[in-house]
Amino acid sequence: MLNIIFLGERGNMMTYWWVNHKQTYRQEVEGQYIWSPKTKSNGSRNQSYDNLRLVVPGDLVFSYAGAQIRQLGIVTRPAVSSPKPPEFGSAGTNWAQDGWMVPIEWHALPQPLRPKEFIGEIRPYLPEKYAPLNAEGDGYQHVYLAAVPDAMAAVLLARLGAWGVDVLRIARGAGDDDGAVRRVDDALETEIQSDLGLDETTRRAVIEARRGQGRFRLNVEAVEQACRVTGVTDPRLLRASHIKPWRSCTTSAERLDGNNGLLLCPNVDHLFDRGYISFQNDGRILVSPLIDANQIARLGVSTAPPLNVGAFSSGQASYLAFHRESVFLHGR
Repeated sequence: MLNIIFLGERGNMMTYWWVNHKQTYRQEVEGQYIWSPKTKSNGSRNQSYDNLRLVVPGDLVFSYAGAQIRQLGIVTRPAVSSPKPPEFGSAGTNWAQDGWMVPIEWHALPQPLRPKEFIGEIRPYLPEKYAPLNAEGDGYQHVYLAAVPDAMAAVLLARLGAWGVDVLRIARGAGDDDGAVRRVDDALETEIQSDLGLDETTRRAVIEARRGQGRFRLNVEAVEQACRVTGVTDPRLLRASHIKPWRSCTTSAERLDGNNGLLLCPNVDHLFDRGYISFQNDGRILVSPLIDANQIARLGVSTAPPLNVGAFSSGQASYLAFHRESVFLHGR
């Protein structure tokens, strides 16, 4: 059995995951991501959906569909709040439209693995709760993304030999890749372009808002006059950043609302957009445990003592609540 340990983004041992995505295998592999709704159809929580918020860049994902492991994926970016991908079509008809997306760099196995054929090796390491397979080696369709114990991952990786070792090496260099996220935004932009319910002026304004330009930027500048974190006031050095992401907004009004934006320096905008920082309504800054606080400080964000950027308005508060819940990375 292989005895290989590679470190993930935070210097800890990488975590292994298993995704059962029979209905959406083709779309997710071609699109380089995994996606799930945030809750069950009745609004209750589902641990296998919540797991998408626990993955970090460098984690490995075993892709299971049609009774086979066909792909080994490398997580390239933490989860983002995202609508149901339009390419799903009729798949998951009863799924909620609001969900989590995790960009994945998929690698096709040289030869698919059938876990049922060596379930005797896997069985001792199956988790007691939220296992992706039953004791006979059949996949649980009610489990989407499941954590894989290290010992179970070792059994699977041993079957992949030198090819698996090469993928593990690639995983060490995993970073923030926005490819899958951009495709979602592109699809939404195309949908907005063809929305006959919007007049041309509004349609153009909503599209420009995706890039923090046009009417949206003017609306933000009417609310905010400087970067909350650095105090920079020169508009040439500031970006108009959505608090509730453009892709997550459900109406044109939300995408254009000045209260749904902050003026931020590019480095701070990057941290806020990726969920590495957020804010309490009273202005206290939140720093994700997934990022080194010393590195954050080098970017001008004080964490000792914690920075307070000043209280936000009631109009901004609802958007900040969404950011804290659905964008900010709480860690695992």
